[in-house]
Amino acid sequence: MAMTAAPVLARDISSLPDQPPSVSAAAFWTRGSDALCSELGCGLDGLDSSEAARRLERYGPNSDAGARADGALPAVLRRLLEPLALILLTAGLVSVATGDVVGGAIIVAILGLSVGLDTVQEGHATRAAEALRHAVALKAEVRRDGHFVAVPVEQVVPGDLLRVRAGDIVPADAVIIESDALTAAEAALTGEPYPVEKRAGPVTASEPAEASNALFRGAVAQTGEATALVVATGRSTMFGAAASALVEAQASSPFQRDLHAFGLVVARLTIGLVLSVLAFRVVLGRPVLDSLLFAVALAVGLTPELLPMVTTVTLSRGALRMAARKVIVKRLAAIHDLGAMTVLCTDKTGTLTSAEIALARSLDPAGRDNARPARLAAVAADLGGDRGSLDAALAKAHPNAGQGWGLSGRRAFDYGRRTGSVIAQGPEGTLLILKGAPEAVLALCTARRAGERTELMTPAARGEALGQVRTLAEDGLRSIAVASRVWSGHVTPPGGTDEVNLVFEGFCAFADPPKPTAAAIARLARAGVRLKILSGDDPVVVRRLAGLVGLHAGTVLSGPEVAALSDAALAVRVRKVDAFGRLTPDQKARVVRALQAKGAVVGFLGDGINDAPGLAQADIGLSVDGATGVAQAAADMILLASDLEVVADGVEEGRRTFANILKYVRMGASSNFGNMLSMAVASVALPFLPMLPTQILLNNLLYDLSEVGIPFDRVASSATARPQVWDMANVLRFAAVMGPLSSLFDLLTFGVLLLVFGASAEEFRTAWFLESMATQILVIFVIRTNGHPWEDRPSAALVGSSLAALGATLALPFSPLGSWFGFQIPDLPTLLAIGLITVAYLAAVEAVKSWVVRPRHHAQGRRPGA
Repeated sequence: MAMTAAPVLARDISSLPDQPPSVSAAAFWTRGSDALCSELGCGLDGLDSSEAARRLERYGPNSDAGARADGALPAVLRRLLEPLALILLTAGLVSVATGDVVGGAIIVAILGLSVGLDTVQEGHATRAAEALRHAVALKAEVRRDGHFVAVPVEQVVPGDLLRVRAGDIVPADAVIIESDALTAAEAALTGEPYPVEKRAGPVTASEPAEASNALFRGAVAQTGEATALVVATGRSTMFGAAASALVEAQASSPFQRDLHAFGLVVARLTIGLVLSVLAFRVVLGRPVLDSLLFAVALAVGLTPELLPMVTTVTLSRGALRMAARKVIVKRLAAIHDLGAMTVLCTDKTGTLTSAEIALARSLDPAGRDNARPARLAAVAADLGGDRGSLDAALAKAHPNAGQGWGLSGRRAFDYGRRTGSVIAQGPEGTLLILKGAPEAVLALCTARRAGERTELMTPAARGEALGQVRTLAEDGLRSIAVASRVWSGHVTPPGGTDEVNLVFEGFCAFADPPKPTAAAIARLARAGVRLKILSGDDPVVVRRLAGLVGLHAGTVLSGPEVAALSDAALAVRVRKVDAFGRLTPDQKARVVRALQAKGAVVGFLGDGINDAPGLAQADIGLSVDGATGVAQAAADMILLASDLEVVADGVEEGRRTFANILKYVRMGASSNFGNMLSMAVASVALPFLPMLPTQILLNNLLYDLSEVGIPFDRVASSATARPQVWDMANVLRFAAVMGPLSSLFDLLTFGVLLLVFGASAEEFRTAWFLESMATQILVIFVIRTNGHPWEDRPSAALVGSSLAALGATLALPFSPLGSWFGFQIPDLPTLLAIGLITVAYLAAVEAVKSWVVRPRHHAQGRRPGA
């Protein structure tokens, strides 16, 4: 079979300059081989070894730069410079320095555990780039010194003449010079689910998916062979763009931004309160050392030292729950980010569809459903097909079609004629069965099947048949035509002259069928997550798929249309458009950035190499089992069960973890902050310290123990219904109301102790310690839910940890340890008064809670932590 060839341009390589010129890789397939050779400074007879060496030095190796990976020490130091980490580290060291070795060690240990887990997980970009490196060919066949030789893929340079055969992985971007029935699988690169026929000659298409004369690095040759001129290598290839996206420094995730913002708020409050207390006490003539120790104890009391433990345990528990649903969580914080997600972008092939071509319809010439065309095509596929994806779909739909038939002759599929045929002997006698491109098959037909008879194929009938092809294409279906005739000649392999006077039998239409995802998409919509399809496939196919899965896609934005929009214009369009087709990898990432620019928290679900930039750009990257190693390496989570229901479960789990973390934050913003505020006021107003530094640290330790059950607490369904925002303004409002409210009851306690009971310093400290601990511990049962605490019951773990800490608090003054901490056994009237004040405080919190706690859900236009 003759190869199709482009015009050949020969040049004397020895006359080229030492430094070869470069070629713009953008849409290189639109330029002829003459123009490309001129730009590259080469000919079409290959390079000599010395010229190849010069080009290798000029262009660099055909590989991707490795991910920039910090060592362990820089990674740890970077985390310790976070505001919250600095506060915790300072509080721990100061605690140790002031004698509270146990408390300080606990704080430092918790911080070390959290930083260590984050550091261990940070091999993300390195693993992604490594997966990219292993996903391409190790050897390539290029023409050097007049002969085709195998060279390491890293040594392929622009200007090389490359030979690709069936089964080869394409090592570089190249334009085809000659081809012999070459097809290439590019689904992972362009989103096209079918093998693409490749042939020589320039094309005018602007998108890679339509570049029939181009080979792209990472594609896999399915059939035939070709020679091609290499125009781009390494990071200049479309494949290399994915590597570039993965090795770039990644922006902070929503969870990291939230923690950073919260750390700054805590730092400001702590520094302001501590400096104020220290200054006032010094001005009032109080002992400087006592004032300093008291201020340090206040700082420790204000520090949310359990926050790393609460977040780590909560997220880890979420990871275990998701593992039970067959989800591998690679980055713990991604669980929270998934709960905050407002937009889920997904590729089409392999995620919304099965990535497995299936026979969708079998139609007779009149457009009616009829099994005969598919049955005849399946006979041809079974006896003499090329075992490609379409033949496999026919065999699966009609697994026994070949029974009773025997092969007498075969002509393999010819990409020039765009048809293939067999001579089969069977129940209908000896038939020539032809299948192939509709235009090519119809041109060979003189009659068409009409039930049990045949009728003349008129020009009008041929036009009607081509109209059916267009209708099927608009429905996202790819079609082939089937024709036959009774064979009366000798049994020999059929030739072109034999494939005439055929009877048109009908069409076989194929689709990449959608997965049953409509229910999951509706569930995500109810949860406030909007789905958008970002595909490299044809916009017509994308529109059809969107309709099948329940999306309204009246408008599908194509890659060229995206390229024509400015960033500002694209940010406006993406808010209203839910389906995109013919997107390049960098355009997928650009759409994600446009959504983020309008405040969306974006998740990206993909399985191909072309999805890697989008996965890296998104706030949450999701991939599936069976995806390319590149996509899995770039993702934060891998779904072992390729089902959007799993994503919906993950969204719910993320919101559950956020709700429990928020409970701890609210605790610190209410009673804990209020008690420290009360201590600050009392330390200035009273002639004695309202609580000794050791008592403050003990208060803090017992309070922390009471909260270890928070990660295991139940979460109301209302808290997981919509995307949640860790809103600093909301936290500050909560603190501004609940903190002073707690202090108001502390002042009431002060008045009762001093004016009613005339308490001494030791009696005052003991009574207030008990009241402070009781209010701090019990208020969690009130503020843990937006509803009534008796309607939304806490978990047994939280009840157990809280009551255990409260029991230890009440028993402490009566134990031998009480005197060591400076406590004095309180009398019964004092205990009754403390009980009444505690009940009144809890009732007051329940009364104002509905006004203070105004759940704010994420909406586009505002980023969490912003």
